[in-house]
Amino acid sequence: MKYVIIIPDGCADEPLESLSGKTPLQAANIPAMDEIAATGHVGKANHVPAHLPAGSDVANMSLLGYDPNEFFSGRAPLEAAAQGIQLGPYDWAIRCNLVTIQDQIMNDFTANHISTEEATELLQFANSKISDSRLEFIPGVSYRNLLVYRGSESDQPFTMETRHTAPHDLTDKSVSNDYPRGPGSDLLVDLMNQSVEWFCDHPVNQQRASRGQLPATNVWLWGLGRTPALTPFTSTYGPRGRMITAVDLLRGLAKLIDWSCIEVPGATGYLDTDYGAKGRAAIEAIQQENVDLVCVHIEATDEASHEGRVDAKIEALQEIDRHIVRPLWELRHELPEVRYLVTPDHPTPIHLKTHSHGFVPYAMAGAGIESEGANTYDEASADESKYDYPGGWKLMGDFLGNTSA
Repeated sequence: MKYVIIIPDGCADEPLESLSGKTPLQAANIPAMDEIAATGHVGKANHVPAHLPAGSDVANMSLLGYDPNEFFSGRAPLEAAAQGIQLGPYDWAIRCNLVTIQDQIMNDFTANHISTEEATELLQFANSKISDSRLEFIPGVSYRNLLVYRGSESDQPFTMETRHTAPHDLTDKSVSNDYPRGPGSDLLVDLMNQSVEWFCDHPVNQQRASRGQLPATNVWLWGLGRTPALTPFTSTYGPRGRMITAVDLLRGLAKLIDWSCIEVPGATGYLDTDYGAKGRAAIEAIQQENVDLVCVHIEATDEASHEGRVDAKIEALQEIDRHIVRPLWELRHELPEVRYLVTPDHPTPIHLKTHSHGFVPYAMAGAGIESEGANTYDEASADESKYDYPGGWKLMGDFLGNTSA
């Protein structure tokens, strides 16, 4: 049996007046996803327990079949794993966004999608200013970077009770009351404040200003944690998996469950990603003898929601359907046994511009899965279904036919 999982990140939404009461999924032309729904069944799953943050870290951990109540220990350690950063038992990884804050308003949590080269230069300069040898900024991709704290048994400034706010939850809002709080927060807030001075007149920002681009005003620190003890996917479920994504969070999760990652040229983690290249890479991978499962993650739908752009979200859904879902769905005529699962990780409502708790619709079809009569893949169809996973991590075992997992 072969398995294909497609994750249009954050595509679940709410009815919008601008779409005459439809959601983006209902408004988009997505015939391949609708065919999967009609051939198999539609259901709903909740991947984020109410007491945990509605982030892609918690949600994708659940989507991949791991109970976040048991395994979640922070977002940044997952991204550290993606970069091959080894964390000791007392080390902490902290997510570091380069952001644009003006008059204490989160103007842009991506610093206008700052380039990787610019971000690297700024963070290298920041490292030269830090006098504490336990701390190191580690550049990642664009605005997504890390701060690592090398601790010891007697040196543990942070706990899981250290409060922090994701910058994408603050878009167009005041940040005044959302700086880190609790154990170790003084250290984090001090770095965030110092970075304003470091970056103010830096040549990178001067050049950006000359081009009419927003400056990276400072670092925003959040998502801290230590490496989770995830069991290998093959030990828990059996199939050997591969991940296709442009986002370090998903790369890290994949590595921690012993999947390999397929790097696709042109995959950006944004609206300009090369959808066709991702689809072709997935087809090539699933046809390999030593690959049982391929997971394709697409960030574009989530990014469109964060920007409040319903048109871009619909377009991204249609591109995913045309260039990823359709060619993979057609493989069922060539492969003897294959199953499909299409599902986002969490809702990202356009009107909120950020993630929210709640159920997401999934569509499942393929070998051994009978049609339940659904006509479309969307939130309304899922609400009418008998398939309901309040603990979303249980969906994976059923998808793989391993209900005891």
